[in-house]
Amino acid sequence: MLSDHEDLLDPVTAWTAVELACRAPSVHHTRPWRWRIGPTELHLFLERNRRPAALDPDERGLLLSCGAAVHHLQVALRAVGWDSVVHHLPHPARPDHLAAVEVRPGRTRPEDLALAVAIDRRRTARRSHTSRPVPARLREGFCDLAAAAGTLLVPWDGPVARWRAARLADGAAVARALAPGAVVESDGHEGPGTWPALLVTRDDSRLSRLRAGEALSAVLLEAAVAGLAGRPVTQLFDVPEVRARVAAELADGHVPQAVLRLGWAVAGAPP
Repeated sequence: MLSDHEDLLDPVTAWTAVELACRAPSVHHTRPWRWRIGPTELHLFLERNRRPAALDPDERGLLLSCGAAVHHLQVALRAVGWDSVVHHLPHPARPDHLAAVEVRPGRTRPEDLALAVAIDRRRTARRSHTSRPVPARLREGFCDLAAAAGTLLVPWDGPVARWRAARLADGAAVARALAPGAVVESDGHEGPGTWPALLVTRDDSRLSRLRAGEALSAVLLEAAVAGLAGRPVTQLFDVPEVRARVAAELADGHVPQAVLRLGWAVAGAPP
C-alpha cells in the first residue's frame, strides 16, 4: 500500500516532464502553451498571444501543438513511473483550459523509455528521404496509433493520390502567398521512399484538434524509435477552400488536420 506521499508527484519530476512536453512539435514554432503544476494534476492552458499575425486564423495549429504537448507529457511521465489520464477541456466556461492531466503511480516499461529518448532524438526532417520504403508493418502500426487517439491516418499511396495531393498543395501555396502577412513554408521534396499520409478527424471540434495533435506526437515518436525521419505539414489546411477540397477528394469527407511525411533518414542525420 502506498503512503500518503507516495502518490504525490514531486515538483522536480513534474517540471522535468513539462520540459520534455515543451519539445513537442509546434506549428509555426509558436509553443502556445502554459502549464500549472499540482501534486496530483498538471494543467495545460492555451496562450493565444503567441500566434503570429495572419497565421492560423482558426487556431487549428495552436490546438494541434497543444495536443502534441499533452502526449509528450504522458510519454515523459511514463518514463519515470507515472501513469496519467487526460481530461480534455475540463471547464467549458474556461476555453483556454485545454487539459487536466491526472497522475498516479505506475510502472515503467522498456518501450516507455524508448519513446522518452525519442523526444530528444526526434527532429523535423526537411530533406528528402532515402529510397528505402517504409515497411508495411510500420505503416500499419502508425495507423493503429492514430486510431487509438480517436483519429484516422489515411495513406496517400499511389501516383494518382500523390498527383492530386501535389496539385492541391500548389494551390494552397499560391493562396497563402497572396494572403497579407502570410509566411509560406517550403514543403521540400519527397524522396521515392517517402510515405505520405493524411491525418484526419471525424469532425472539426476543438477536442478533435487536440486529439489530432496527440496522434501526431504518437506517430512521430514511434517513427523516431524505428529510425524514421518525420515531418508534419499543416499550412496546406490554413486555406479553407483547399481544406474543403482535400476533405471531399482525398479524405472521404473527414476533416484533414495535417499531412505526415515519413521515411528513412539520410545516414548521419537525426530522425
